[in-house]
Amino acid sequence: MDSFQEVESSNSETNNSHGFSGAVAVGGSSAAATSSRYENQKRRDWNTFGQYLKNHRPPLALSRCSGAHVLEFLRYLDQFGKTKVHTPICPFYGHPNPPAPCPCPLRQAWGSLDALIGRLRAAYEENGGTPETNPFGARAVRLYLREVRDLQSKARGISYEKKKRKRPPQMPAAQPPPPPGEAPRV
Repeated sequence: MDSFQEVESSNSETNNSHGFSGAVAVGGSSAAATSSRYENQKRRDWNTFGQYLKNHRPPLALSRCSGAHVLEFLRYLDQFGKTKVHTPICPFYGHPNPPAPCPCPLRQAWGSLDALIGRLRAAYEENGGTPETNPFGARAVRLYLREVRDLQSKARGISYEKKKRKRPPQMPAAQPPPPPGEAPRV
């Protein structure tokens, strides 16, 4: 049975009401000892999302999951955020390093959400989902991430412009060797 089906069948089993106390069975029976940090994080994220679906009321099958459910998951995760996002009425709105504490809410940072969606998008397809049905690639999710980025950029006074890739410096074209008996050109 592939992992996509395992998440599906685990969502149809009896649920406990204790939140995220167990893990959803995804992936092979033994994790590779040489998994990268990225692969380990992707597996943990996939398990967390599977558990979220399992604990959803009513329980939600992965095949029925849409971009709206992904947005619901992202908003749920906000409660565990550690990034202070100032509201427009806060005196520190737009200041990257406020001089004093304020009552503004803690949220998930845009970069963390963006990376999470990237990992879940890859995990969905690795676990048997098709790119066309991938809820993590839904337009609503992309728009939500852009909105979060813009809001946090303004609230925290930080620019989230794309990093420009540094290209290696171009070497001047090599001069062909001079014909025999001729002095090299300088």
